[in-house]
Amino acid sequence: MSQLGAVDVEISVLLGRSKMPIAQFLRMGRGAVIPLDSNESELCWILANGHPIARGEIVIKGERIAITITETADSNEYFAAA
Repeated sequence: MSQLGAVDVEISVLLGRSKMPIAQFLRMGRGAVIPLDSNESELCWILANGHPIARGEIVIKGERIAITITETADSNEYFAAA
């Protein structure tokens, strides 16, 4: 178990996705807004080393943003949306 505790796992949260031409992306400057394919009521994806492991909802606690895990991830659903 001690070896397992030394393994690093990168956790990331995917709020949504967007597709746009690279030329449009390169024209964006500071303060530009990139529209995402999700809305505030949708669950976000929680990824471990780029692999979906759970879904969750965004929680704001003071000045911190957190994610509450609500369900396990369906990998097929995640990759189908890509």
